Amino acid sequence: MPKISGGCLCGQLRYESDAEPAMTAVCHCPDCQRQTGTSFSIVVGLPRAALQITGDAALYTTTGESGAAVHRYFCGRCGSPMYTLPDALPDVAFIKAGTLDDPSWLRPQTEFFCDTAQPWVSLAGDWAREPRNPPLG
Repeated sequence: MPKISGGCLCGQLRYESDAEPAMTAVCHCPDCQRQTGTSFSIVVGLPRAALQITGDAALYTTTGESGAAVHRYFCGRCGSPMYTLPDALPDVAFIKAGTLDDPSWLRPQTEFFCDTAQPWVSLAGDWAREPRNPPLG
């Protein structure tokens, strides 16, 4: 796979990684719905150590279902949600797939929080569907 790169709407905040994605997922949790302003978020899980960020990110921290902090980074200038660092998964960074320079390779592997999906959302993928977060560890 070629280098993964992306950025915010105004271009001030950028990222790149040479690592293979650990996972791709659709998340229907209420926090992702609020953060994205739509019905779900599509995320790409990468090794945290392999993600290089340039620019200034703003931060908003929430508490995840596990009780651990979820750090949500976004561009303070244009407001684009960019990446999430959950304390419950300290080695993983989740980038927002809509910020990828080239999302043509992306294919979700699973859906999370399906029990809080909007009732009119029906995705046609043949991937796994979890009612909440999958068990950690």
